[in-house]
Amino acid sequence: MKASSARFAIGQVVKHRLFDFRGLIFDVDPEFDNTEEWWLAIPENIRPHKEQPFYHLFAENADTEYVAYVSEQNLLPDTSREPLRNALIADLFVRDESGVYRAKPTFAH
Repeated sequence: MKASSARFAIGQVVKHRLFDFRGLIFDVDPEFDNTEEWWLAIPENIRPHKEQPFYHLFAENADTEYVAYVSEQNLLPDTSREPLRNALIADLFVRDESGVYRAKPTFAH
């Protein structure tokens, strides 16, 4: 199996290609790493292939904030520079004056 490299980076703001939501990437799986039940719940006509990076997002739409798991093929860069409102972001990231999200430093105890 060919190793894949992620197109998007942790801390990058992205939007979904098909659905109206955007989010901040906080983790990446090199290939699908969720349950078969989750994957099969996606309608077959839009179900992504498993051999690609999948991204964990602090996501939001007009109504709510949540965590999403999205295939690389379904993501696009979000160039709006609009801040995200998902409260989980503040635990791991800071947004600098230019609008870029940067991971907070972590310290081993």
